[in-house]
Amino acid sequence: MHKIRAEEAKDIAAIRDINIAAFENHPFSQQTEHLIVEELRKQGALTLSLVAEFEGRAIGHIAFSPILIDKKDVQWHGVGPVAILPEFQSKGIGSALVHEGLSRMKFLGSHGIVVLGEPVYYTRFGFAYNSTVTYPGPPADHFMCQVFSGSVPAGTVSYHPAFDITA
Repeated sequence: MHKIRAEEAKDIAAIRDINIAAFENHPFSQQTEHLIVEELRKQGALTLSLVAEFEGRAIGHIAFSPILIDKKDVQWHGVGPVAILPEFQSKGIGSALVHEGLSRMKFLGSHGIVVLGEPVYYTRFGFAYNSTVTYPGPPADHFMCQVFSGSVPAGTVSYHPAFDITA
């Protein structure tokens, strides 16, 4: 059985390897997920970083970081990347990381979370498309949100500059 816990310093190299392996053959990846996580950490913008561990080995990772909506901090966050080592994918570990991460972010006082991803996957966690909050580029229905408190702020989302990093 796996356990989920907060990232520790000893996990940094494993988190890098997990993100590289998980996105190696992903059709929409720019192969920068590991760099994004490292830059978020370096900039102090990694609000929450969780590791899934199995038999003492880090096998999965999820990151949460602050977002801006219309260039304003409204206490909302973005999830991602979510990465699981390929040999451990499709075993519920990603789902466990998302559930635990959402629970912890709510406890930390986040007002809501956005995610860019497959609607079939993320709607089961309570994410839904909402036309008032937008992210330019990808198909609109692939950008979803979940409200923890208040209402969905209207506007355009911008992620931390770490997401603009290139390989």
